[in-house]
Amino acid sequence: MNISEKTAAVLEDIERRIDPETEEDFVKQWEDFLYDRFEMDIFTPVRKKINPPATDMEDININDAVEDYDLMLRSELIKVSKSLASKSNSLAVRANYGTGILSSLFGAEIFVMPREQNTLPTTKPFNDTAKIEKMIEKGIPDLNNGFGKKVFEFGELCAETFAKYPKISKYLKVYHPDLQGPLDICELLWGGEMFYAMYDEPELVHSMLSLVTETYTAFLNKWYELFPCDSYMNPHWNTIWHRGKIFLRCDSAMNLSPELYKEFANPYDAVLLERFDGGAMHFCGRGDHYIETLCDTPKLYGINLGQPLHNDMEKIFANSVDKEIKILGFSKKILETLGKREKGYNRSLHVR
Repeated sequence: MNISEKTAAVLEDIERRIDPETEEDFVKQWEDFLYDRFEMDIFTPVRKKINPPATDMEDININDAVEDYDLMLRSELIKVSKSLASKSNSLAVRANYGTGILSSLFGAEIFVMPREQNTLPTTKPFNDTAKIEKMIEKGIPDLNNGFGKKVFEFGELCAETFAKYPKISKYLKVYHPDLQGPLDICELLWGGEMFYAMYDEPELVHSMLSLVTETYTAFLNKWYELFPCDSYMNPHWNTIWHRGKIFLRCDSAMNLSPELYKEFANPYDAVLLERFDGGAMHFCGRGDHYIETLCDTPKLYGINLGQPLHNDMEKIFANSVDKEIKILGFSKKILETLGKREKGYNRSLHVR
């Protein structure tokens, strides 16, 4: 698969600017934090050497990138270029096709936002329990359905292209695409009817969550055939690293009671954390009502909050940092609004 001259120029600029000593030191800072060799209370990594780009980086609309592998590659590389010129960002890229990757495998209609929004696509829910029953009967879908083909073909382009650049192939990490989490994908497919079904047809909900979990496993295993990684530590976005091989999302859990969370969300997240030797969890909105259950999950090593101020943060801190579960990507501005915590953060809070 060929790349354009513009993309090649960005690659060459990045290859020239990568300083091995700086990158190794930067990753070592993260390693010390994640494995409790960090001495300060709050962690903010600092890149020893900042390397600005030789030329201005263009803005690429995500709608264009989704339709063109070369533009997708360049848009991701521009983030890497900006990271090299930053104090605290990592060198990482992904197949950036939005939250609907896994739901699109099941035939959910892809929804593309208006171009002026410059926002990642997703999928539309079926809002039809009969269709959910048919999905369960059919089992794991073709992993190349929907966005699947694009994700894997983009991954192949990255593997083929980066192999030509020694420093990029060593220091730039390709992390796994956004597959959300079992509950999120179930809601993306089922829509609001899923919440009624938890009361009316709980076994059907469990069957669908099991199918999504098995599909998730198959998809991620296929991805790791392209980009093998160990569970020691991995980047996500350009802002964090975490222990384990998986970074889950459970935004839908904000709508559940603690009891429903224990029944319908946590068991399936726990399966994936076990299968991929641990990882971290992102959630938007409120999560303090189920945070104790979440942080008691085996092999959960970190959490990332989308809207911390929707939560009782003392309850969040007590169940995470006080138990040596890292909080990743916390906002400096929000931390300042919370004021001083007498107990501190147990060397487990990353602030960006």
